[in-house]
Amino acid sequence: MADIRLEISESIATITLDRPARLNAFTTAMGAELIEAFDTCDHDDRVRAIIVTGAGRAFCAGADLSEGAETFAAEASEMFRDGGGEVALRMFECHKPIIAAINGPAVGVGITMTLAADFRLAADSARIGFVFNRRGIVPESCSSWFLPRLVPMQTALDWIYSGRMVEAAEAADAGLFYGLYPAAELPERARELAGRLTEHSAPVSVALSRQMLWRGLGAEHPMIAHRVESRGINLRGVSADAREGVSSFLAKRPAEFPDSVERDLPDVFGPDLPIPPFRGA
Repeated sequence: MADIRLEISESIATITLDRPARLNAFTTAMGAELIEAFDTCDHDDRVRAIIVTGAGRAFCAGADLSEGAETFAAEASEMFRDGGGEVALRMFECHKPIIAAINGPAVGVGITMTLAADFRLAADSARIGFVFNRRGIVPESCSSWFLPRLVPMQTALDWIYSGRMVEAAEAADAGLFYGLYPAAELPERARELAGRLTEHSAPVSVALSRQMLWRGLGAEHPMIAHRVESRGINLRGVSADAREGVSSFLAKRPAEFPDSVERDLPDVFGPDLPIPPFRGA
């Protein structure tokens, strides 16, 4: 991989945007490599959680504008699909918790791609900007769907309409950031969170729970959630993981869950919460 790095250590995968000389500006190649990295993580049972961060002093400065004024015109066509949106949709489908560790400025696609993460931690010095209207374009990376679900609508409209730079503290107050830390502490804090989320939980149950909550945002009635949850309880209740979870609790010992996300993930959604494949047209 040329534009990112993927490293796996102690059950945590770290995806690093790795174009520090260009402030990790987003390219078509970077988008394809990110999708490949999430594919790899989903198929590797060693990986319990994923951290996405940036190399150097920035998280991501947005789209690479090296083509100048024709940057976006070069991509405009009836068949064009937004690359940031493809990454966000792949993240939405992910089976592992995703933590964005925003170590520095995150602008344009640099912030919108993180909206599909489960948690956003940021350096207290970071600044973000939904700058699309200032560039004569519109939001992307499915951010018109994600952002109003993460912050109040009026806040989302302020940030989008104005395209202004937003300080980390303001973003945290609005609920976009889960925590702020000195930049030097951010990597360790992200790993601590990843460990806390997954250390004592069954990986298959985490994968299903992630999808139940994210997909449930689009459900029109709680009965849909009831159906999905009932299927989940029925399917997981007879699993080796459920037997181990109860047995370990009664024996007062740590659980050792045997089921595999790669092999044993059931489909509990059916027609109630259909989801188009992110690779579809």
